[in-house]
Amino acid sequence: MAAERIISTPGSPQTQDEPAPAEAAGATAADGARAALRRRRVGVLFAVAFCAYLIDLVSKLTVVAKLEGRSPIRIVSDVVTLQVIRNPGAAFGMGQTMTVVFTLIAAAVIVVIWRISRRLYSLPWAIALGLLLGGALGNLTDRLFRAPGVFRGHVVDFISVQHFAVFNLADSAIVCGGILVVLLSFRGSNPDGSTHQQSAARSTAQPAEPAEPTQPTQPTEAAELSEPSAKTD
Repeated sequence: MAAERIISTPGSPQTQDEPAPAEAAGATAADGARAALRRRRVGVLFAVAFCAYLIDLVSKLTVVAKLEGRSPIRIVSDVVTLQVIRNPGAAFGMGQTMTVVFTLIAAAVIVVIWRISRRLYSLPWAIALGLLLGGALGNLTDRLFRAPGVFRGHVVDFISVQHFAVFNLADSAIVCGGILVVLLSFRGSNPDGSTHQQSAARSTAQPAEPAEPTQPTQPTEAAELSEPSAKTD
């Protein structure tokens, strides 16, 4: 008698590998936990940014109302004093003829941080980016709303360190955030929680070549459904 061989066609129940219900539920739970973690990290980023921005804004409003036009106030002898200076340049008084350029750079930094936040899972990176975002927003507010005009506003600086520079709390937040970013990079940490080694391993790994899809053929006569009977003597 002929030994029949069943040939299944693509899409048939015999060829479909459906994931087990337990595996599908586990994958869904893992994805949900990862999404919740990202939301918490983004929340930390915006909380740090809001605090840095609010402290900078309140400090500038206070010193402008209380100290502008008055003699410097000594904090640590003549080494650290408080005096209001309107700065058209970047942090620490650099680039005073490029006000509009620095305004655009601050806006670009905010956009970049927003894009990074979409794959943010690291707490230290959330704090670092929050400091950068809060500082950039603080100085950008001055650029937009202070004299002499929009995009050309002068930033309020008021912390003077002898033989160094005059700066504000937004500058301090930017510097602290930048230092933290450098330290995290040297340690091999990425915003998504992975390390540089893991990222390099993923990029160099050769993915398995997918099987070429075959066009389903129309079944012919019984030749495709069974083998011919073996003749016996």
